[in-house]
Amino acid sequence: MGGKDILTGKKILVVDDEEDVVGFLETHLEGCKVETALSFEGGKKLLENKRYDAAILDIMGVDGLNLLEIARKKGISAIMLTAHSIFPDSLVRSIKLGANSFIPKDRIYEIDVYLKEIFLAQQRGIKKSGNWFAALGAFFDKRFGPGWKDEDKGFWDEFHRDFVVTKDDVTEIL
Repeated sequence: MGGKDILTGKKILVVDDEEDVVGFLETHLEGCKVETALSFEGGKKLLENKRYDAAILDIMGVDGLNLLEIARKKGISAIMLTAHSIFPDSLVRSIKLGANSFIPKDRIYEIDVYLKEIFLAQQRGIKKSGNWFAALGAFFDKRFGPGWKDEDKGFWDEFHRDFVVTKDDVTEIL
């Protein structure tokens, strides 16, 4: 079950305060059933009253970390999406709160790949997949500079021990 098929019919919530981002994701995820909100309040209401296969949450404009907590309590997988909060502490906090991935907005055109990765991992019973981080590791290294993981060495040691990355998954996603 590869390609876009795994996304067909998936119910995805997008919460972002930028209408152009929301519009892009609605169009880009054409095989999915996408619902949207432009505010924390709207996203919270939808999360509390509906069921989604995944949520794509902006960090800054809609208080996405609090929405992430709501989503995870309901067992909803979440991708954190950000343009302004691309910092090691935001990345670490997102993962600690249960985000399935942390994607810079300048990589938004790949969002379907990261959603597929979440659903493929779920099919295989993998609770913590690190394929997204393997794909974006060089981006973070360049953005944050050398030794950026040193401040949270214990966290990153555990991350690399617990998060499964498989070549087969990466090949199937791409």
